[in-house]
Amino acid sequence: MAELGKKRLFLLDMDGTIYLDETLFPGTRPFLEAVRAAGGRYLFLTNNSSKSVDAYIAKLARLGIPSGREDFLTSVDALIAHLAARQPRYHKCYALGTASFRSQLAGAGAAVTDRLEEDVDCLLIGFDTELTFRKLEDACILLGRGVDFIATNPDWVCPTWYGSVPDCGSVCEMLFRAAGRRPLVIGKPEPAMVRLALERTGFAPDQAVMVGDRLYTDIAAGVNAGIDTVFVLSGEGTRADLAGSPVQPAWVFEDIAGLHRAWAEAEKGSRNPLYRQIT
Repeated sequence: MAELGKKRLFLLDMDGTIYLDETLFPGTRPFLEAVRAAGGRYLFLTNNSSKSVDAYIAKLARLGIPSGREDFLTSVDALIAHLAARQPRYHKCYALGTASFRSQLAGAGAAVTDRLEEDVDCLLIGFDTELTFRKLEDACILLGRGVDFIATNPDWVCPTWYGSVPDCGSVCEMLFRAAGRRPLVIGKPEPAMVRLALERTGFAPDQAVMVGDRLYTDIAAGVNAGIDTVFVLSGEGTRADLAGSPVQPAWVFEDIAGLHRAWAEAEKGSRNPLYRQIT
């Protein structure tokens, strides 16, 4: 793959990578400005299906980062593309997620419900900050009926300012223990989101790099899509995780500021070994 200094498309995870909860990391804005100044492009790729793109635009605006719809790709986008490509299409999907999750799917033309109905033939599950026991019970009933089971992402936790909360992967594991079924996963670590990003932007794989704080989703997605990766230690993942991980990043940095420094130096032609792995 290309050297770090030749990267022009930065696919950025959000939670734990550019901010934590409502706190923007200090290095985020300078890095984004530098990418644009160099004629590059960045896209925010998130597995978090609980919020719409409009909500992310509003959040970044609060944090001082202007953005538009064209700057985002979410696991819901990838799920919508998957559903649209399926033939025959599902008659009706039970959407276990937030009201925003259901609204995004319905807005894209998917037939969705949050009620246990006889004609449901697919269970869709996302990160649900509005989770109730009724939803879990409905899911178990549907899984027992044998409907298809699709999840937006396998993340165990979502980082917050006070620690972590159970994400979609944790709820899927709970449903597996109860109903014995595992879902088809659409978001990271699957390559669909990265491939959509390359398709939409027109950049070549060797010009792109996936940046994230989770080895098992962010870094794995980049590896599975055939692009280079950057692992940042500002979120869920730690340096200790590297030793036992079957997927390895091309570069490791403490945070996005570290990536910015190394990328800027690499652009100037430096051959500092820092670029391959911070020790």
